[in-house]
Amino acid sequence: MARRVLRPRADLQKEGAALSEVYDRLRGEIVDGTFEAGAQLVELALAEKYGTSRTPVREALRRLEQDGLVERAERGMRVPTRSPEEILEIYEVRISLEATAAAAAAQRRSDFDLIRIRRAQTAMDNTATDDPPAMAAANRAVHEAIWVASHNGTIVDLLTRLNNHLTRYPATTLKVPGRWSEALAEHHALIDAIEQRDADRAHDLARDHMTKARELRLQIYRDEPAD
Repeated sequence: MARRVLRPRADLQKEGAALSEVYDRLRGEIVDGTFEAGAQLVELALAEKYGTSRTPVREALRRLEQDGLVERAERGMRVPTRSPEEILEIYEVRISLEATAAAAAAQRRSDFDLIRIRRAQTAMDNTATDDPPAMAAANRAVHEAIWVASHNGTIVDLLTRLNNHLTRYPATTLKVPGRWSEALAEHHALIDAIEQRDADRAHDLARDHMTKARELRLQIYRDEPAD
């Protein structure tokens, strides 16, 4: 019976570090548009670009496929194309899940959950409006705190995956004139409903909040210049 050969720990650590670096760099370049929609992602070319072997590139692509940021094509992997149909599909599911998460948070939240949500909202209230990435990050932090307060791991996982899909649409809806102040007010109303354990109201407020986000996302896509 053949004995299994154990690889040195240093080699495994080095491989893990290479995978993490390739994943982070490739993900960032997909999100920021360095790799445009429809771009082919060739393992050998990427390995040369990042100065590594093909193994971490292959694993990074597999993880990015799970994240919804790359897809299989006839000639390997590519960056998915963007479309209004995809936006509608993503939000059709997200609206329902965000509403369900908010209702569950109203029913199940602990005092600590509420503190965490309100801290995230305070940080969002104090975010500079001339920094779109910071605005988007602060907004996501509030939503994530509500997801966690639902105490439903499946909802958290699904919403995280959906949000990954939206990272390929980098322009934030929060920069649409008037949307920032409107979103803040909607968040505060939603958090109040969660604090009061009003599940029905929390559900409806979250649904309406995300429905507006969908319409603004479609507006941004429509107004983008054609390639």
